[in-house]
Amino acid sequence: MPANAVDQANDTDVTGSDSKRLAAEAQRTFIEARAKIEQVVQEGLEQLRAHSRTYADTAGQQLDVAQQYVSERVKERPLAATGAALGVGVLIGLLLSSGRR
Repeated sequence: MPANAVDQANDTDVTGSDSKRLAAEAQRTFIEARAKIEQVVQEGLEQLRAHSRTYADTAGQQLDVAQQYVSERVKERPLAATGAALGVGVLIGLLLSSGRR
């Protein structure tokens, strides 16, 4: 017994009614496959959304902690923080200007 409609079509002479039946069967198979693919993609998107929310929340919390840490250090040593920021600005300026020459 042939495994699928294509094998059956190759094994026998296809008449008009057989070709219509095979076309209908192929269309039904494609519709079922599309439905399964849509379901799998939808489930994957839902999992991705759930994970991305978790990661976004964690990242937000870590940014809040980092902001608080930097604020405390700047309040402890405002001149050192200003000097560090000035140094970083000069380095970035030098790097950007060297690329334009």
